[in-house]
Amino acid sequence: MELALAHPALKAFMCGSLSGTCSTLLFQPLDLVKTRLQTLQNSMGPGAPRVSMATVFLNVIRTERLLGLWKGVSPSFMRCIPGVGIYFSTFYSLKQHYFLDRAPNAGEAVLLGAGARCVAGVAMLPVTVIKTRFESGRYNYVSVFGALRNVCETEGPRALFSGLTATLLRDAPFSGIYVMFYSQAKRSLPPEVASSAFSPLVNFGCGVVAGVLASLATQPADVVKTHVQVSPDLYPRTTDAVRFIYTEHGLSGFFRGAVPRSMRRTLMAAMAWTVYEQLMARMGLKS
Repeated sequence: MELALAHPALKAFMCGSLSGTCSTLLFQPLDLVKTRLQTLQNSMGPGAPRVSMATVFLNVIRTERLLGLWKGVSPSFMRCIPGVGIYFSTFYSLKQHYFLDRAPNAGEAVLLGAGARCVAGVAMLPVTVIKTRFESGRYNYVSVFGALRNVCETEGPRALFSGLTATLLRDAPFSGIYVMFYSQAKRSLPPEVASSAFSPLVNFGCGVVAGVLASLATQPADVVKTHVQVSPDLYPRTTDAVRFIYTEHGLSGFFRGAVPRSMRRTLMAAMAWTVYEQLMARMGLKS
């Protein structure tokens, strides 16, 4: 009864948080492998042979056991559960405020998705920094709160916002591009298909297409973000990381880890949106 009386934005937050929980737990191994791929080559030095995604997977299982693939899942939960909730509640509120009587066009969808992502990205950046460091394997943090305290004491609170520019350059365009392709793909389908019993499968399919395109477009910013957050002493500015990656690895260096990231971001976003839309429909709210 209390849930039924809750504010629509709060319902959107709860639906988003639940969808974020499911997708984070399933696809955390892909995120860990992506982070390792992006940071491993630097430790090996220039000219070293490229490391494959399968090699990293097997190495993690061999040295850290199967559960090692879920290293960083605690900060991932701390980031994604409230972060996805903030994203969807902001998205819902913006959409209801500006597009209550009509569907946004392609350009408006980009702004809608990017705006919601900026709010969530800034709010959750400290946890994102800790999550990236957990996954890199270079830090011996025991807990998320312990890591937050350690960073504040040794590097200062400012370090918790390292990579802010690269994060927003990655997340805002990703979400904007994703929402644009996702909404346009759904709009192109016949109404009877979109509203049929197969709507979860339709939503997931549209999400996969949108996720692949958005992931590839924002991969360079993700590589830069990882470098800045893992080694803030080496790359105090975003441009320092960009210069290093290009000098040492060329343009291909900006696409390292693209496969696991594309798989994870695509499947995670598709699942999150599918679960979110189904939950919102059950609550009688139009997403």
